[in-house]
Amino acid sequence: MTATESTTIEPSPLRVGVVGVGAMGANHARIYSEIREADLVGVADLDSAAAERVAGEYGTEAIPADVLARQCDAVTVAVPTPAHETVVRDCLDAGAHVLVEKPIAEDPAQARALADRAREAGLVLQVGHIERFNPAVQALKGIVENLDVIAVEAERLGPPVDRAGADSVTADLMIHDIDVVNSLLGGEPDSIAATGTDDGQYATATMEYPGGVVASLTASRITRKKVRRLVITAAECLVEVDYVDQSVLIHRESFPEYVTVDGTNRYRHESVIERPRIANREPLRVELESFLAAASSGLVPEVTAEDGIRALETVRRIDRLIGESEGIEVRAG
Repeated sequence: MTATESTTIEPSPLRVGVVGVGAMGANHARIYSEIREADLVGVADLDSAAAERVAGEYGTEAIPADVLARQCDAVTVAVPTPAHETVVRDCLDAGAHVLVEKPIAEDPAQARALADRAREAGLVLQVGHIERFNPAVQALKGIVENLDVIAVEAERLGPPVDRAGADSVTADLMIHDIDVVNSLLGGEPDSIAATGTDDGQYATATMEYPGGVVASLTASRITRKKVRRLVITAAECLVEVDYVDQSVLIHRESFPEYVTVDGTNRYRHESVIERPRIANREPLRVELESFLAAASSGLVPEVTAEDGIRALETVRRIDRLIGESEGIEVRAG
């Protein structure tokens, strides 16, 4: 074999597994079964019938979680949040790199312990903040680098969920925007004000970041329309992002003028709108490809455990403020 031929050899796919095959975990299994970077060894779930069903659908096996982790190079953990600490720890102890769905854990202390465990073992621990891999958000990062940002506004709204034991609306929905804003602004908020209503199913938070940038975030599980929107106000322009459409609009200068229509003078504004070309892709597929690349190379993942901890700490601060405003007892941490 020549040197040229040797450089064309594809690396062996990583042996991967999925622990927890609810709606999100099943999608992880689907994508792992489709991409060449992964060899889907098996799936696990406390609901053995669900594990068998997903395994059959994607051509793999249903295997107990502890056995599966020992057979894998990398594992997705998509179990309910209260089980994150135990399952992630067991996977790390088995020597597997881990992608854990958000939030990283129930409380920051658990999350920091997991991060320390992964670091000591030399393993990747990536957190499933999927919106970082939305092509529109990835395009936005390059745009924001050249802007004097004044304020950020995010709305993540939708109808009531039908799954039992769901996280708070902040940990379930708002945490996505918290992570995106932290990433775009390169830090975490100095101060937070927050309130909520309808037993915490609707929440708003106003956060001030270093440099005086203000972020206003709203999350709802009682809104009869799905909205996933981010708006950035900058000195140079206004940028709108639609997560669902994976689109970005940049509103530049507005030109005021008077025009005559049917003999009547009218005042109007003409604005310049740019629509950057976005290569639309499924964010979860991009996320899993990124995770496997980090696991294969030992490089720092796109969304680190520290990123997940920062987002979780902010969520818990918001939850405490909402609990105080509504007289609700809120989990410590």
